[in-house]
Amino acid sequence: MILIRKAKKEDCPQMMNLVNELALFEKAPQEVTVTLQHFEASGFSETPVWWAFVAEDDETKKLVALGLYYVRYSTWKGQRMYLEDLIVTEKYRGRGIGKMLFEKLMEEAKEKKFSGMAWQALDWNTPALDFYKKYDAKFDNDWVNCSIDF
Repeated sequence: MILIRKAKKEDCPQMMNLVNELALFEKAPQEVTVTLQHFEASGFSETPVWWAFVAEDDETKKLVALGLYYVRYSTWKGQRMYLEDLIVTEKYRGRGIGKMLFEKLMEEAKEKKFSGMAWQALDWNTPALDFYKKYDAKFDNDWVNCSIDF
């Protein structure tokens, strides 16, 4: 039995394990530089900048999936949910947990009256792209991702 629920501060160590597992899958484990303390403060301070839902195995009480988002503002569309990470640990993939978590995130976005959801997926991650296609997601090949690290 899998329970989908809002993340709690005490979940942060297990959530970071999932983030690190995703980074390893994406061939970029060295890119995870956030500390657990910063991660906790960013999600559970008086002014959080992210929110999350987790999937918990009711039997083991371990987190097996994570959906972490923040609010993005578009001058064209207004407030939108930005899905930063959707992670299902490898052992639990193929059981519909990603679907349950993604649909919970869509429900949250609708309840908060966001104008939609946005996210990124790597072009080689065919399972993820196929998953999103089931929801009639739009894929935009016109924009180039840009960033600066400090």
